[in-house]
Amino acid sequence: MENLKIREDIIQFAQKLNSTNLSPLRSGNVSVKANENNVDGFYITPSGKKYNDLKPEDIVFLSLSEKKDFLRWFNSGKKPSSEWRFHQDIYVNKVDAKAIVHAHSPHATAVSSHGKPIPAFHYMVALAGGNDIKCADYATFGTSELSKNIINSLENRKACLMSNHGQVAFGQNLKQAFELAEEVENICHQYIIALKLGQPKILSSSEMEKILDKVKYYKSE
Repeated sequence: MENLKIREDIIQFAQKLNSTNLSPLRSGNVSVKANENNVDGFYITPSGKKYNDLKPEDIVFLSLSEKKDFLRWFNSGKKPSSEWRFHQDIYVNKVDAKAIVHAHSPHATAVSSHGKPIPAFHYMVALAGGNDIKCADYATFGTSELSKNIINSLENRKACLMSNHGQVAFGQNLKQAFELAEEVENICHQYIIALKLGQPKILSSSEMEKILDKVKYYKSE
C-alpha cells in the first residue's frame, strides 16, 4: 500500500485527538500532504468512522483538484472527511502547510462561539503567526463558503478559530500541526479564565513584533 507510513501516522494522531480530549469520537480530522502515483494531493481521515477503529486502508487520498476525485470516492466506496474541502484549499493556498489538524476542542469551540479574534492577552498568541488568533466567519461545515472564510482568517497565520465550530492548525508535519492545535486550545482556556476576572491587559503591537521575531525559532522538531 502506497505511503503506508503516512496513513499510519494519520491514524496515530487522529487517535491522539481522542486520547488528549482535543476532539471526541469522530469529530475533527487530520490530513497530510503527499504524492500518490505521481498525483499531488493529501491523505485525510474518512467520514463517519471512530478513530479507534481506523485501519490504513480507511485513509482516503485526494488530489489537489476536487474535479478528479468524485469517481475515485464513488468507485472505492471510501468517503473522505466532510471537511476535505478546506484541507484541500489550505494546501493549495499555503505552501508551508504539509499537515493539518482540525479539532472541536472544548475551549477553542467555546471561544469561537463569540465569533471574535483572541487578542494578545498572552504573548503565546504569536505561535499562530500574528498578534491575534483570528476567527473565521461561520458557514455550514463542508462548504466552499466555510473554506473561503478559513483561508481569509489564515492570512499570515498558521491557525485560526472557526466560528461556532472549533479550530484548525497546520504545520510542516503532523507533530507541529498537532502541537499548535494543543497550544491554541490552551490559549483559549487561559483566555476564558482571564475574562472571568474582567478585560485582560493586551500587549502592545511593538511588543508583539518582538515576540513574533522570537517565535520564528520556537518550533517542534
